[in-house]
Amino acid sequence: MRVNAPAMESCTMTDELSRRDFVKIGLAGAAGLAAAPAGAGATPPSPLAPLAPLALPTRALGRTGHRPFIFSLGGQASIEQADKHDVSIEIINRAIDLGVNYIDTAAAYGRPRDATKQRWELDGISQTFVGEVMATRRKEVFLASKVDDRTKDGGLRQLEQSLRLLHTDHLDLWQIHNVQSDAQLEQIFGPGGVIEAMQSARDQKMVRYLGVTGHFDPAVLAKAIDRFPFDTILMALNAADTHRLPFTQELLPLANSKNMGVIGMKIPARDRLFKDGAVTTMKDAMSYVLTLPVSTVIIGCKTVAQLEENVAIAKNFTPLPAAEMARIAGLAGNNVADGTWFKKPPTPAGASEDDQNME
Repeated sequence: MRVNAPAMESCTMTDELSRRDFVKIGLAGAAGLAAAPAGAGATPPSPLAPLAPLALPTRALGRTGHRPFIFSLGGQASIEQADKHDVSIEIINRAIDLGVNYIDTAAAYGRPRDATKQRWELDGISQTFVGEVMATRRKEVFLASKVDDRTKDGGLRQLEQSLRLLHTDHLDLWQIHNVQSDAQLEQIFGPGGVIEAMQSARDQKMVRYLGVTGHFDPAVLAKAIDRFPFDTILMALNAADTHRLPFTQELLPLANSKNMGVIGMKIPARDRLFKDGAVTTMKDAMSYVLTLPVSTVIIGCKTVAQLEENVAIAKNFTPLPAAEMARIAGLAGNNVADGTWFKKPPTPAGASEDDQNME
């Protein structure tokens, strides 16, 4: 089993302009392998040792103009847990210090589960912790968050919540969170759907770019990006992917053909990818996905040591040859159920797990 593996991985206003003013008032009180990898062939530094200021490998985030470091910080793991405040703030600050320039969070991450309240009434831990750092370091990162309400009005209220918690007047990227079904697509793109909120928010410069995310069914996400010119897509990609409902085959080429920014997630599948006789190291897990045509990968971290290990792997990354990719995928084939646990169940009667706090 892998030791010290990083864990993977959240009154109606009808006048649209008043939404922007509301946020400002509230704040007043508070791809391609486009760069040569750094340190190729060098021995990665110890996760606990100071990291040398090497040039960071970056890639284009589609047509956005941003170039993220190939490792980006995810907003889950410690960052979504209320009792992990101090280590979360340390992880976020250390990530920025090390050159991480893309941070991902979501309204749903760490949000209390209370069916008696609307989504925008419940502040999520992840956005709260990220916002604490953004209050002083906002200009240093490309900031992405997500909306899981499927309606226009609910989506705009949730955006106001995100901007308030994140201590900013705009998001660099606003994404529709975890799209799973055709029924959700019809609501999202139908009259009064959240896609209307996204376009309105972009027009008002409350958000710069629009994206969609999911890890359940690649076919549904393929329909989504055919229906709307999203700037980015956040999709599940790991070494076990090709063995069941493969995003690498059914979605990744389509996203690349549209010049979208592609962000990989579920790299270690919340550490469930790792198993004796299967994939056992984060280096293999990250290198496999980074060899694919993606812009960056997001991974949540439990500790600063895990963060530094991931940064070191990314700094020293070189694309894997085909034989090595096949070796790692073959190992992952010995642990497909755990490596793809977040995908649509293999049978209609199967039960899916919710790791997004979206129930």
